[in-house]
Amino acid sequence: MSAPSAAGNAVPLLALAALGIVFGDIGTSPLYAMKEVFAGNHPIPLTDDNVLGSLSAFFWALIVVVSLKYVAIILRADNRGEGGIMALIALALHDAQDNPRRLQVITVIGILGAAMFYGDGMVTPAISVLSAVEGLEIVAPALHSFVIPLTLLVLFALFFVQKRGTARIGALFAPVMLVWFSTLATLGLLNIVDNPHVLLALNPLYAIEFLAANHAMALVAMGNVVLAVTGAEALYADMGHFGRKPIQLAWYGFVLPALVLNYFGQGALILSEPAAAKNPFYLSAPDWALLPLVGLATVATIIASQAVISGAFSISRQAMQLGFMPRMEVQHTSEKAQGQIYLPAVNWGLFAAVAILVLGFKSSHNLAAAYGIAVTGDMVITSLLATVVVAKVWKWGWARAAALFSAFLAVELVFLAANVLKIPDGGWFPLVAGAGVFVLMTTWKRGRELLRERLQGEDIHLDAFIDALLAGLPTRVPGTAVFMNADPNGVPHALMHNLMHNKVLHERVVLVSVQVFDVPYVPEIDRVEVHKLQGDFYRVIVQYGFKDEPDIPAALALCAPAGLAVEMMDTSFFLGRETLIPRFGSAMSLWRTKLFIAMFRNAGSATAFFRIPSNRVVELGTQIVL
Repeated sequence: MSAPSAAGNAVPLLALAALGIVFGDIGTSPLYAMKEVFAGNHPIPLTDDNVLGSLSAFFWALIVVVSLKYVAIILRADNRGEGGIMALIALALHDAQDNPRRLQVITVIGILGAAMFYGDGMVTPAISVLSAVEGLEIVAPALHSFVIPLTLLVLFALFFVQKRGTARIGALFAPVMLVWFSTLATLGLLNIVDNPHVLLALNPLYAIEFLAANHAMALVAMGNVVLAVTGAEALYADMGHFGRKPIQLAWYGFVLPALVLNYFGQGALILSEPAAAKNPFYLSAPDWALLPLVGLATVATIIASQAVISGAFSISRQAMQLGFMPRMEVQHTSEKAQGQIYLPAVNWGLFAAVAILVLGFKSSHNLAAAYGIAVTGDMVITSLLATVVVAKVWKWGWARAAALFSAFLAVELVFLAANVLKIPDGGWFPLVAGAGVFVLMTTWKRGRELLRERLQGEDIHLDAFIDALLAGLPTRVPGTAVFMNADPNGVPHALMHNLMHNKVLHERVVLVSVQVFDVPYVPEIDRVEVHKLQGDFYRVIVQYGFKDEPDIPAALALCAPAGLAVEMMDTSFFLGRETLIPRFGSAMSLWRTKLFIAMFRNAGSATAFFRIPSNRVVELGTQIVL
């Protein structure tokens, strides 16, 4: 599905729709970001200079990191309208095919970025929903014991409904977030009017002086300032749904002003009432509005979490297509929108991690320590990959590209250094989770390469094989046999085993090879290439982008104009099922080989992944020593 047109009157409507999907994460940061600076696990002294300095740092982080880097620049680095870390990897790899060293470095950096995304995705629902429900303690301190059970209940309900898809509830997202951002702006404005002195923090000198005068303390504060820019990646990742211009319009015209007003309103409240620092978001509202605000905040954080969960589904499917993850079950939750998918394994794995975080850390204060490091790591990796794209794809050259992104990297590396201090307090969790995902993805990628090399080493060239068959044909039986074939020029093992055991050949043999390109979508007109070979053999090459949904029967139906009409009820699909055996002295260490074999054994079936009718499938096994 290509990105919607952003022309004419569609832009404001798409900008409104983007409020409900794109800005949920960054839009719920006011719940906890300012609170963590002055009342977190490592609070800084509450003085006028520190409040103004921190506010100035908040404001300029939003301007430099989000407005300039992501909204003004990174959104232009689209892969045929699509954004996100996988699209950026594909772009960065585009001109690296002839440079194996750069190819390897970019691949490793990209996988690390994807791993950090998962680490961030685990923390976001936990801290967002928990910080919203904690508002009950402001309404009535006696409700403290209900916070964690209620948070877990809300999160379970959120993950449980994923299998039903987001089409029905998605229509409610934009109006709710419109009310949410309007509420943020209103609360902030009311407090600024009471103490307009806080607007001095718009001057960047306050941030500079704060950082210069308080080195260690300022570094701690910067670790919390980064919480204000969490969710910036979502602006880029969801670009394919709405287009660049609607996201820019929504950010500059509505979201950014609302966030700035709210942060400055919280600062104004803290200057007037220092005791409000314990929870400046909720205490900035009048007493009568507290309970409705808790309800609104909870719904807003559910929406923010939904965006992260949907992003995890999307990036997992892209990673599968690009060969970074094993096949998993993919359920389609909408007949109209192909992007609406549900991956049960990812969904419940993510819920388990989120539940462990809530139970283990118990408060948004503690979770804030676990949050920033994954976000800043992801930002640094995005800047590195974008430097490659700007230098090679945009043809700016390395000097200009490095000069542009070194300014962003300078800010992001300060954020990263500040969050390194949080590792003992909880920052270790997303690092451990990200390292685990990184090991799994690199092991799968390398294992597939080794398996491919092993299979190709035993391959017979297809043309020579057909010539040999024509010299002494086996018995041919009616119907069409389809063999999935990784190497278009080789003979699939399933075909060899079928001849060996059944000693027959179908009257028509179709060898299907699937190729995934580093573009989001391949037009249907380019989906298949059909080559007629001798002896009623056909070579069919099916081409997908990394966001396309593989469907082999649908692809074969497109072969009819080329003279290959496939009748599904008269067709059998032959698939190879390899049993892998580890050995000492493999190109991978033994533990990684065993890990790859375990992943391979538990991967989803090719039948379901390629949407092949299960009652038309014959599987033929073989043993391969890795």
